This record gives sequence, C-alpha cells and structure tokens, in this order.
Amino acid sequence: MKAIVLAAGKGTRLQSEQCRLPKVLRTALGKPLLSYVLDGLRFLSPEDIVLVVGYRGELVRDAFGAYPYAVQAEQLGTGHAVACAASALAGYDGPVLVCCGDMPLMKERTYRAMFDAYEKGGDVCTILAATCTADLPYGRILRRADGTFDRVVEDKDCTAEQKKIRELNAGVYVFDAKKLFTALKSLKNNNAQGEYYLTDVPAILQAAGGRVGVCAACTAEEMLGVNTPEQLLEVEVYLKGEGRK
Repeated sequence: MKAIVLAAGKGTRLQSEQCRLPKVLRTALGKPLLSYVLDGLRFLSPEDIVLVVGYRGELVRDAFGAYPYAVQAEQLGTGHAVACAASALAGYDGPVLVCCGDMPLMKERTYRAMFDAYEKGGDVCTILAATCTADLPYGRILRRADGTFDRVVEDKDCTAEQKKIRELNAGVYVFDAKKLFTALKSLKNNNAQGEYYLTDVPAILQAAGGRVGVCAACTAEEMLGVNTPEQLLEVEVYLKGEGRK
C-alpha cells in the first residue's frame, strides 16, 4: 500500500505579515498540521508516502525529509496535484490512498477502513464519505436510483437541489494506482474554478467499467480541513478533546 498526501497549498486565508508558511506547516497545539496527518498514516512506511509540495515546498521537504516528494509548481487543482506524483509512483501496481495534508483530525482507523473497503469491494476507487447535517462546502456524492455511486459534484458546482444532499465527499480516496494515473490524463477543467478536479476521476473510472465504492467511515469532525484562522482554532479545540462527543 502507498499514499499520496497533498501538501502544496499556500493557505492564503491563513497568511499574515508574521507567518508565510505553507498551510501544512501551520501549527495546531505547537505541531504542524501535516504531522497529524502522517501520524494517521503511521501504519505505512515513510518511503511509501509521497508528499506533493508546492508553495515554499523546500520548507516542507526540510521538515519531513524522510518522505519522498513530488512538486506541483502551479496550483491547477487536486487532479493536477495527484498527476504530479505519477513519476514518484512509476511502476507501482497496487492501491494508493490520496489524502490532504491539512486534515489533522483524520484517524488511523479511518485510513485503514478505506483500504479494507477497497479490497473487500473489489473497487478501482473507494471514496470516503461523511454524513453531516450542517451546510458545509464539500462536494456531494450523487447516487443512482439503485443506490450505487453516480458521481461527485463540487459544492461550487452544485444546483440548489444537490446542495440538500447530506452525504459529503471527505476528499480522501483509495485508487488502483495504474488506473488512477491513466484516468487523470482524461481530466477536463470545464468547471466553475477552471481546475482539474480529482473528484471527476471516480466517474471516469466507472464509465470505463470499474467499480466505485463509498466508505462511510468518516465523521464530520474528521473531515474538517484548515483554510481559515477560525478553522485552525476549531481544530485545536477538537485536538484538546474539548469538542469530542
């Protein structure tokens, strides 16, 4: 098993005159956000975890020198970020987990559940989902009439009706690595952001005859990412245990 951790973001809304660190190096309770993510992946060896770096990537490489890395020189979307890791995984034929370096609350058990669901389901892609009643800006998982996966629609591209869907895409996946990198070559950027969305890949794989599964092992708390100072404070509350049920 291998993993790709997306760690290229600048974190514009977290920047200040006092701090110009990459988003994943911003700290919660004195520890970089990326450290928490890598703690959750400790069942994998460091050499099997590729960090995709971008903004001030040398700082991330210096802080986490035990991990191989790939460079995303331009921020063209999550699909583009994963494609940048293709050479780092050249020749690898197995499952690869893709996750975000700014989601410090994700648990090891959840990552493990993803691999288990992928293997048991015979999937080419397994999507991590959470059910949440709050109106959060996450992609919605659309299902067909028979309950099987249809596609993911990003929040900014959702219709008013689609925004009512409570099954949210947590932004974590397990893919068949070879099929993933083949599908990434078919990505288009005809969306509201003009970006190459990784969320479009499951539908591409399914159209090619692969099975896409949904793993509902994630809590709304775990999928909280850090994009603003307020979210960073919220994460710290959970890490202290004050916000846990």
